[in-house]
Amino acid sequence: MDLKTIKVIIGREYFTRVKKKSFLITTFVVPILFAGLCILPSLLMLNTKEKSQNVGVVDQSGIVMPYYESNEAATYTDITEMGVDIAKEKYTEMGMDVLVVVSPLDTVAKTVSVQAYSKKPIGVDFSESLGTKATSAVEDYRIKSYNIENLDQIMKDVKARVKVTEYTVDDSGKETVSESAIYMVLSMVFGMIIYMFIVMFGATVMSGVIEEKSSRVVEVLISSVKATELMFGKIIGVALVALTQFLLWIVFTLVIVLAVNGIFGMKIFGDAAASQDPTAIMQSMGVSTDQMGMSTIDMSSLTDAAQQASESGEPSELNAIMGTLSNIPWVKLIISFIIYFILGYLLYASLYAAIGSAVENEADTQQLQLPVTIPLMLAFFIVFFAFRNPDSQVVFWGSMIPFTSPIVMLARIPFGVPTWQLIVSIVLLIATFIGCAWVSAKIYKVGILMFGKKSTYKDLWKWLKQ
Repeated sequence: MDLKTIKVIIGREYFTRVKKKSFLITTFVVPILFAGLCILPSLLMLNTKEKSQNVGVVDQSGIVMPYYESNEAATYTDITEMGVDIAKEKYTEMGMDVLVVVSPLDTVAKTVSVQAYSKKPIGVDFSESLGTKATSAVEDYRIKSYNIENLDQIMKDVKARVKVTEYTVDDSGKETVSESAIYMVLSMVFGMIIYMFIVMFGATVMSGVIEEKSSRVVEVLISSVKATELMFGKIIGVALVALTQFLLWIVFTLVIVLAVNGIFGMKIFGDAAASQDPTAIMQSMGVSTDQMGMSTIDMSSLTDAAQQASESGEPSELNAIMGTLSNIPWVKLIISFIIYFILGYLLYASLYAAIGSAVENEADTQQLQLPVTIPLMLAFFIVFFAFRNPDSQVVFWGSMIPFTSPIVMLARIPFGVPTWQLIVSIVLLIATFIGCAWVSAKIYKVGILMFGKKSTYKDLWKWLKQ
């Protein structure tokens, strides 16, 4: 192969694609979407408040109504004297949105049932709030029925919330606080990014080969260059386009997120950040008092726990996050990402190029594409097991087998991977790429000039033996 010729083909592929409108549009639109995924959930959560509802309550048990205290989400009115039947007929005329009917107290089971009536669905959060308040009323009633002095205080004292603090210990014995959830997020994000880019840009190579073949442009190109030079030039050219677009996406996404945070960040997050009270922080995030009451965590106990942690020197949640981020081998992770991105792309792009050379339109690629798609899908599913048990046999072999390692190994690295495993995985991936590139080149040389016949696996085998 002539490297100068390949260089010319790479330049042609690169500049032809970066000048396309589709490249420019996706380069600027995708960062907006990424930034939106980062920002919009927070904005919606912080600024969306439930409409306050007027609620009429018919409490036939006599124990629940005191627990339905009015707040920003709902105003409760006791209309027990009206009776159930009349209340059902007139609650809307009275300007009420919801009618809550509490059954008479079952003195044997010591419980009640609650029914809610409304013209529109009341929503999951409000329904859970009604149930939680009624549950509290029943629990307190049962405690009092035992006639044990200070039983309610005893029950409160019995409840506990034990927090597990994670530490990672390096070879020197240094302990650093960590948080498994951070590793899980990074594991999934990097695995999904590699999967997305391999599929997207591998398919781009295949589409480009099919387009040149169906338009007969390839016949002109083959008269000037070798088929293998054309294939590798196209693969490397698209790889450079992918890296360019990926870097631009990162830069533009960060610029948008930082710009929005600079404009709205202080207004949105300032009050919550300035407060040490968990209740104030939760309210600033759009969580109502009812929703906090529905939580199994007692907010007052959470405040006490935070104070105790501060006094005892235990790490806070923020310290755990920062400690986790500092534990991650960022240099190894970034270098590995680039290596696996390039090698994984080259491996699958060569296979996609061979498939594209064997067909005349994309409709005929489904059958031939299946053996290539299955390992990618398998790797994607293994990623979901990686953060649960990164050292399991399935995850280990998934990070070693070349057809799944570009995706699975990136998901393992945040949890820590021995250097020898990383080296073995990369060496196997390089060797597999060379083998697949050789096979794909042989198929490409024959298939790129075959017209008028739908290719099968048998045909590919014949071309490979020639």
